[in-house]
Amino acid sequence: MSFNNVSQSNLEMVRLLTSFKARGLRLTGPRRAIFECLAGSQDWVTPARIYEQAKRISPSLGLVTVYRTLNSLHQQGLVRRIHLSDGCHGYVLAGLAHGHYLVCQECQQVIEFSECDLAPLETHITGATGFKIQGHVLQLVGLCPSCQARPTE
Repeated sequence: MSFNNVSQSNLEMVRLLTSFKARGLRLTGPRRAIFECLAGSQDWVTPARIYEQAKRISPSLGLVTVYRTLNSLHQQGLVRRIHLSDGCHGYVLAGLAHGHYLVCQECQQVIEFSECDLAPLETHITGATGFKIQGHVLQLVGLCPSCQARPTE
């Protein structure tokens, strides 16, 4: 692991812990282990992977705690849920902006992108439904270039 990755991981950990505590939520050893796994991840992770990694840090950690913590973090806007084609979810730390993702149906690669021009669509939907839109998460599903290049059976 390079120095930049460790530094970024530490910054993410501090941001996550600060946000969590600012919301008045209790920081337990198992939750801290989950945070460390999320902050140290370069990519999205599944609850099973978080459980496997965090269990090494906090042996008393249970899988239910992982799911409850991820749900709480998602509700607080600290992590984003990625919907995978197999019906499972992956999680990634939420950045400062809202999330936009490309998800490959074949290899499950997730790429975040920042371009967003949904304001006209949101205005139209608000006018048509009366719904006050406060944010969005956009996820596009398809095949990445590598999977497109593979021969089909």
